[in-house]
Parts: sequence; structure tokens; C-alpha cells
Amino acid sequence: MRRNHLIAAAAVCLALIVYATLATLAGRPVLMGHAEAYWVVVIERFSAYCLLGFLLSFLLPGRFKLACAFVIAVAIGLEALQAIVPDRDPGVLDVLQKASGGILGIILAQTVLAFLPRPPS
Repeated sequence: MRRNHLIAAAAVCLALIVYATLATLAGRPVLMGHAEAYWVVVIERFSAYCLLGFLLSFLLPGRFKLACAFVIAVAIGLEALQAIVPDRDPGVLDVLQKASGGILGIILAQTVLAFLPRPPS
């Protein structure tokens, strides 16, 4: 049952990331209003992908490369899709922020998993 909850949480997290990335600027969710400082946007991106990486790492224990590849592919794919949204602009720096957040989340989850007791065989 725990795995189903992780799948649902990862799917909701991914859906919210897709919405926030591909929504027009008027429909984009914000923390502090539409005149946010740049560092707030960076923290939003970084933390959202960190949570996604964390959840994926729990779904794919022991598959560090696969989880990293998925997070990086999502970051690159969504930035590329921003090119078709009229008032959004893709950027390489955005991809790097998102990918580094996702990889940090994966590393944190792998560290937690390393200290959890293993179920008896």
C-alpha cells in the first residue's frame, strides 16, 4: 500500500510541475505575488524538483542513474515545451537549476534509504 501512496505523490508532484512550467504567466502559481524576486523563483524550481527527485528515489530504490535520468529528462523536456507557450521562455540556466534540485533530492533520499532497516528476507 505504501508504494501506491508514493506513486500518487510523485504523480501529483509531476502534474503540478508540468502545470507551473507550461501555464501562461497569468495562470502560473506564485508564492509572493507576480513581482517575485528572482531568488524566490529559483527556490521554487529547485525545491519542486528536489521533492520530485526525493519521491522518485523512494519509488526506484537502488536505481540512482534511472532516477537521475528521469528528473533530467523531465527538466529538459518541459523547458523545451516552454518554447511553444507564447509568453514563456526556456533557458539553459533553468534546466540546470531544476536538474540540480532533482539530483539533490535523489541523493537525500538515497542517504535516508541507506540508514533505514531492511525488511527480513
